[in-house]
Amino acid sequence: MLSTVALVVAGLSSGHKLGLSLVGAAFIVFALVSSFVIPRRSPNFPGRGLGWYVTLCVLFFIAMIAAVIVFGKEAKEAGGAEQQTTTAVTSSRGGGGGGAPKVVGDPAAGKAVFESAGCTGCHTLKAANASGHVGPNLDQLKPAENAVKNQVIHGGGPMPAFGKTLSAKQIQDVAAFVYTATHNS
Repeated sequence: MLSTVALVVAGLSSGHKLGLSLVGAAFIVFALVSSFVIPRRSPNFPGRGLGWYVTLCVLFFIAMIAAVIVFGKEAKEAGGAEQQTTTAVTSSRGGGGGGAPKVVGDPAAGKAVFESAGCTGCHTLKAANASGHVGPNLDQLKPAENAVKNQVIHGGGPMPAFGKTLSAKQIQDVAAFVYTATHNS
């Protein structure tokens, strides 16, 4: 469960993380002040102001839900034009069933990048003999190719962004490798 939450948070942009953090912090401060500080100063709290207090609680609840709805949305990928210029390379990895996924990029080159960029130290991926525990287990997660590409470019959580250190081809190759490795039975 926590790894799923970490993945969702990792996929958010910095602005969305900041927005959720600020609204969450305000909600927590309100809860702590109304639970500990005000009752100590006014033993009859909320007393005659019960209606106002309930209204304020409902408003904070609505604000938190609205923040999750607004800030929890995934950002639209701006790489549409870049994807059109990339040459498609179809990969048939493994045999049997003919159900090999079609990918953009070169999975064999992606495996080399996966290993050289340090991905094996954090992620578990059987095809790369990787057993890291910092990032998610990719064999279990089975991420989509575009999700891998987006995560490699932008990073998130403890994962650094590789958008400026790896070429677009290397990133696409890693995405192709992870996708084919996790979607072949």
